[in-house]
Amino acid sequence: MSKIILITGGQRSGKSKHAEELALSLAQNPVYVATAHVWDEEFRERVRHHQERRGPQWTNIEEEKYLSRHDLTGLVAVIDCVTLWLTNFFFENQDVDKTLQVAKEEFDRFTEKDGTYIFVTNEIGSGGVSMDAVQRRFTDLQGWMNQYITSRADEVILMISGLPIRVK
Repeated sequence: MSKIILITGGQRSGKSKHAEELALSLAQNPVYVATAHVWDEEFRERVRHHQERRGPQWTNIEEEKYLSRHDLTGLVAVIDCVTLWLTNFFFENQDVDKTLQVAKEEFDRFTEKDGTYIFVTNEIGSGGVSMDAVQRRFTDLQGWMNQYITSRADEVILMISGLPIRVK
């Protein structure tokens, strides 16, 4: 049976660090699934910082889209993050409905295998309404995907300024 944990919150709220600490409390050698596409040098530096923080006990997988390609049966995995993962699908066509359908199907395929899955996501809709139409559509997509994961999650943790607050 799989266990799904969603860790959500704003930018720099401590989501990734908390997810990593939680994974290490559950397994000696967890898996880190990085969904980011590296767009520029500044982002590459962010990725490097995350990698250095983790250390050698982690197995690292870089997967921008198809999480289900990786069989993590019986393992503890941090998937960081849903926002970047959705971005990789969304910017192919900018179709919210199509992206949401594909993401839900891929999420279900990935999590149907027994394991502990700790998903990190962002509450991008908490910061006001964007003046950009594409950003508004993506914010809607992100919110709907977060709700979908939450409906399937065993636990949901909201990070506020480094403090984990269990909401489910």
